[in-house]
Amino acid sequence: MDGICNTSNATVCTFNQSSPDDFGFGFDHQLLHNIVSVVVPLLFGVIGIVGLLGNFLVVIVVAANPGMRSTTNLLIINLAIADLLFVIFCVPFTATDYVLPFWPFGNLWCKVVQYLIIVTACASVYTLVLMSLDRYLAVVHPIASMSVRTEAHAFFAICIAWAVILTASIPVLIMHGEICFVFQDQYNSTTEQVTACRFLPQFNWPMFQVTFFLTSYIIPLTLICGLYVCMLLRLWKGAHVSAESRRGKRRVTRLVLVVVGVFAICWCPIQLILVIKSLDLYPMTAAAVMVQIVSHVLAYTNSCVNPILYAFLSDNFRKAFRKVIYCRPRPDPHHRLGGPSTKTTRAASTGDIL
Repeated sequence: MDGICNTSNATVCTFNQSSPDDFGFGFDHQLLHNIVSVVVPLLFGVIGIVGLLGNFLVVIVVAANPGMRSTTNLLIINLAIADLLFVIFCVPFTATDYVLPFWPFGNLWCKVVQYLIIVTACASVYTLVLMSLDRYLAVVHPIASMSVRTEAHAFFAICIAWAVILTASIPVLIMHGEICFVFQDQYNSTTEQVTACRFLPQFNWPMFQVTFFLTSYIIPLTLICGLYVCMLLRLWKGAHVSAESRRGKRRVTRLVLVVVGVFAICWCPIQLILVIKSLDLYPMTAAAVMVQIVSHVLAYTNSCVNPILYAFLSDNFRKAFRKVIYCRPRPDPHHRLGGPSTKTTRAASTGDIL
């Protein structure tokens, strides 16, 4: 909305154009902008293409193969949808915010974009929690959980998760908006008005950011790690096991460590940076800006990696993918890619866990 930007309510920033420290940040703003204008579209473009392609293929593969319909794969397809929406509503607008010196989409879309970013990020994270819970039940309580781990219950859990996230994120719509900045050039005696999509100053940004850090990173990561630790303890319990069982346990252990490690590493830097920025402790230097960009790229990369970690490392997914690509009928009508089409997911063997 153009009407939101006026001199009376705008933040005034004074700078001298003759100095390399254009905005008082201690670096040549124009040089940094030139670098960002090249680096950001390249990196974010790659993330966008890979994320869209990978997650879209996961959705297509599961939807096109009735034999793969199971509780685990329902969660995988929900993860792919959440990551797909995250890539669509987060990557291009974050890249635009870095490249352009103003927010071109208006106040309403600023609120909607920020809301969708929070919603899709939380949906992706808490789908990982549900997947961890599914694996925990499959390994620690394989028999007792058969009546719980059904497709209907998985679908219900997914709907509840989305409903809670959509409702709990409503304050984001109120707390974000288009802000106007008026830059006064003392050297040329000119002023320039620019807009930005930011957290509104009348609300408590540190409290919001710390809450987001806890609910979207610390709490889900703690739940995931706790469930996986219990699962691994159960897998490795017992002194006398076969060589095949040991190989399966090593494979599951390795994949579990990769899954948890990738999520923790990808999201940690940007989460910490956002908290530090909300406390007004983040330095505004060229190096700090580049670190923030790299941290954003790393976090968004998680949405590209998830299809590989949770889907295409699976033999069943690779076979189903080839089936979709080549459209060849299965040679054995009694053979199903995902095993018997039942209302529960097979969980007796370690090979079905990840």
